[in-house]
Amino acid sequence: MTKARTRWPRQRDAEAPLPSEDPASSLAAVSPTELETCLRACAAHSGKLVAGLDRRRTALAEALRNLLATHAAMEQTPAPAAPAPLLRRTAKAGPAASALVIGDRLMDPLLAVGNKALDCGYEDELKLALLVADTVLTQRTRSRAAWRLRARVLEAVGAETAAVEAYERYLALTDDDGFGIAARTAGLRAGAERQDKLLRMLERDCPEAAGFAGGPVTDTWAEGLALHARGDWNRARSRLIGALLAQDRSGAPVPEIQEALAHYLGLALEAGGAPGSGAAPRNGKGNGNGHGDPAHLTELIALYAGQRRSRMRGPVADPTFGGVEWLTLGEFRNHIAGKSICLIANSQRVGTGSLGGEIDAYDLVVRFNSYRIDPAATGSRTDIHASIHKHGFNWDQRVHTRLVFGGLAGDWKHSLRARLVPGAQRYLGDESLRWPLRDIGKVTTDVWPSIPTSGFNMLWLLDHLDVSPRLDLIGFDFYESGAYRLPAAMKMPITSVHEYTSEKAWVMERAQSVTDTRISLR
Repeated sequence: MTKARTRWPRQRDAEAPLPSEDPASSLAAVSPTELETCLRACAAHSGKLVAGLDRRRTALAEALRNLLATHAAMEQTPAPAAPAPLLRRTAKAGPAASALVIGDRLMDPLLAVGNKALDCGYEDELKLALLVADTVLTQRTRSRAAWRLRARVLEAVGAETAAVEAYERYLALTDDDGFGIAARTAGLRAGAERQDKLLRMLERDCPEAAGFAGGPVTDTWAEGLALHARGDWNRARSRLIGALLAQDRSGAPVPEIQEALAHYLGLALEAGGAPGSGAAPRNGKGNGNGHGDPAHLTELIALYAGQRRSRMRGPVADPTFGGVEWLTLGEFRNHIAGKSICLIANSQRVGTGSLGGEIDAYDLVVRFNSYRIDPAATGSRTDIHASIHKHGFNWDQRVHTRLVFGGLAGDWKHSLRARLVPGAQRYLGDESLRWPLRDIGKVTTDVWPSIPTSGFNMLWLLDHLDVSPRLDLIGFDFYESGAYRLPAAMKMPITSVHEYTSEKAWVMERAQSVTDTRISLR
């Protein structure tokens, strides 16, 4: 049991942001933060990071160095008369003479720091991520990326009410919910409702617990554990439930309440017998309101499981996802054998072209991630949609086969549960198709250090299977012409975790013919 505490941040200065006394009220509103304050905090945090084995902090250190270097370069470069400078100081009333304004050049590095800090998951890094989000939103109140970052940080620290509010601000600013935020928000609300119902049931079961709900949470919980250890479950449970109620009323972070609920239900099982087992209570006192009734205890546990499940994946109207069928590596090979295939890049070379008719003439058309359809330029058909698991762009578009790629099996499975749209695909690649280059090809990071793109994973797989008489890449210029994606995805930077040069070299080594728009491998 952990103490009901407020971990969260009202930024007072750059080096040592102080925790707030009331997380529910202080976190709901953006704390106005000047860019100078954020940059000082980033510089201070960069100085504290040391080389180690934590790859997440290593990635954050690199993002911090990039941000600070970009800022330093911009400060040293004289601002042109026109157009408006990317980073400028603006006059302000009051004691402060000027303040830095976030320009487009600094925006991406700043948000990259926030996202890498969030990935770390540690308290200091989460504070830094929230500071970044508030800094951006102080000047750019309509920044979708900053609202989503803020919501994710608030969710990570258990401030769900504020997180839902931030998610709703994000949804109000976008037409394409590629990250599944609507489902996420619905899941948080459903989880909160089930948690509240569970706590109210415990409160009704044990009216005397209210007398212990006003005391120190840690002390009350420790007293309950001591009574349980002595075999006095009926007295123990009043203290334990009282501590749970105190946590709830004080606005403790959701993860702490969940941890305490799980511990309590485990103790209740031990004291009253497992649901459905017919076991007698350990001390003869675990009956009636003591949860000795297996059916009642099962109901409590079902509520706990329901709130955890809702928060993890959101509501799932159709658990069978429209009767989708899993597709193994061998079955996928049979599906594509003997068919001509074209892979369509999400590039401006495609978007500004006129190859739509030629593209639709192939037996199978493969598109990637946040592809955009303009029939005259891109063609209209999509037979296979290959997507990274981290976002859900186009998962609602009907296709014959959907292959979802991901390096970590747990994250991949979670994304499928959270983002798959019932009826939008007939076949779904199973785990044998999850990460082709690494799992099928056994190509390690020693040989290929960078993370393969969805396009390269798909291309490598098709080349490896070698059952297609014609295999063409349309518009693959490796983003030299820029991106052509759904409007919401166009705001996302072209990520630096991939090695486009190496992928291009691999393709060119195997190319049978090359034109401005088409690379043929077969």
